[in-house]
Amino acid sequence: MATKKVTITIPEELLDEIRSEAGERGLSAYVTEALERQREHDRMRELVDWLEQEHGPITKEAREAALAELDEIDAEHDRRRAQRDVAAQDVAA
Repeated sequence: MATKKVTITIPEELLDEIRSEAGERGLSAYVTEALERQREHDRMRELVDWLEQEHGPITKEAREAALAELDEIDAEHDRRRAQRDVAAQDVAA
Protein backbone atom coordinates (compact mmCIF):
# COMPACT_ATOMS: atom_id res chain seq x y z
CA MET A 1 0.00 0.00 0.00
CA ALA A 2 1.32 3.42 -0.90
CA THR A 3 1.81 5.82 1.97
CA LYS A 4 1.81 9.58 2.25
CA LYS A 5 3.32 11.79 4.90
CA VAL A 6 0.89 14.20 6.59
CA THR A 7 1.10 16.73 9.40
CA ILE A 8 -1.38 16.55 12.26
CA THR A 9 -1.72 18.35 15.58
CA ILE A 10 -2.16 16.26 18.74
CA PRO A 11 -2.22 17.43 22.37
CA GLU A 12 1.27 16.90 23.80
CA GLU A 13 0.14 14.73 26.73
CA LEU A 14 -1.81 12.44 24.41
CA LEU A 15 1.15 12.17 22.05
CA ASP A 16 3.42 11.18 24.95
CA GLU A 17 0.97 8.46 26.00
CA ILE A 18 0.59 7.16 22.45
CA ARG A 19 4.34 7.05 21.88
CA SER A 20 4.82 5.00 25.05
CA GLU A 21 2.00 2.62 24.08
CA ALA A 22 3.09 2.33 20.45
CA GLY A 23 6.48 0.98 21.48
CA GLU A 24 8.47 -0.73 18.76
CA ARG A 25 5.69 -0.72 16.18
CA GLY A 26 5.99 3.05 16.08
CA LEU A 27 3.75 6.07 16.07
CA SER A 28 2.80 5.81 12.39
CA ALA A 29 1.59 2.22 12.75
CA TYR A 30 -0.34 3.10 15.91
CA VAL A 31 -2.06 6.07 14.28
CA THR A 32 -2.79 4.06 11.12
CA GLU A 33 -4.45 1.31 13.18
CA ALA A 34 -6.48 3.90 15.11
CA LEU A 35 -7.65 5.54 11.88
CA GLU A 36 -8.58 2.16 10.39
CA ARG A 37 -10.66 1.33 13.48
CA GLN A 38 -12.37 4.73 13.33
CA ARG A 39 -13.17 4.24 9.65
CA GLU A 40 -14.68 0.83 10.44
CA HIS A 41 -16.74 2.48 13.18
CA ASP A 42 -17.91 5.22 10.79
CA ARG A 43 -18.90 2.65 8.16
CA MET A 44 -20.78 0.62 10.77
CA ARG A 45 -22.66 3.78 11.77
CA GLU A 46 -23.55 4.32 8.10
CA LEU A 47 -24.89 0.76 7.94
CA VAL A 48 -26.96 1.21 11.10
CA ASP A 49 -28.39 4.46 9.74
CA TRP A 50 -29.30 2.76 6.45
CA LEU A 51 -30.89 -0.22 8.23
CA GLU A 52 -32.92 2.11 10.44
CA GLN A 53 -34.15 3.97 7.37
CA GLU A 54 -35.15 0.68 5.75
CA HIS A 55 -36.59 -1.10 8.80
CA GLY A 56 -37.25 1.56 11.41
CA PRO A 57 -35.37 2.43 14.56
CA ILE A 58 -34.06 -0.23 16.92
CA THR A 59 -36.48 -0.86 19.77
CA LYS A 60 -35.45 -0.27 23.36
CA GLU A 61 -35.91 -3.98 24.06
CA ALA A 62 -33.69 -5.04 21.14
CA ARG A 63 -31.01 -2.57 22.19
CA GLU A 64 -31.08 -3.78 25.80
CA ALA A 65 -30.88 -7.42 24.64
CA ALA A 66 -27.90 -6.64 22.40
CA LEU A 67 -26.11 -4.80 25.20
CA ALA A 68 -26.75 -7.70 27.59
CA GLU A 69 -25.29 -10.11 25.04
CA LEU A 70 -22.21 -7.89 24.67
CA ASP A 71 -21.82 -7.90 28.46
CA GLU A 72 -21.90 -11.71 28.41
CA ILE A 73 -19.28 -11.80 25.66
CA ASP A 74 -17.05 -9.37 27.59
CA ALA A 75 -17.41 -11.50 30.72
CA GLU A 76 -16.45 -14.64 28.78
CA HIS A 77 -13.38 -12.88 27.36
CA ASP A 78 -12.40 -11.80 30.88
CA ARG A 79 -12.77 -15.41 32.11
CA ARG A 80 -10.62 -16.74 29.26
CA ARG A 81 -7.94 -14.09 29.82
CA ALA A 82 -7.84 -14.95 33.51
CA GLN A 83 -7.48 -18.66 32.69
CA ARG A 84 -4.63 -17.91 30.25
CA ASP A 85 -2.91 -15.74 32.86
CA VAL A 86 -3.14 -18.49 35.48
CA ALA A 87 -1.86 -21.08 33.00
CA ALA A 88 1.04 -18.81 32.01
CA GLN A 89 1.95 -18.29 35.66
CA ASP A 90 1.86 -22.07 36.23
CA VAL A 91 4.21 -22.63 33.29
CA ALA A 92 6.58 -19.89 34.49
CA ALA A 93 6.70 -21.33 38.01
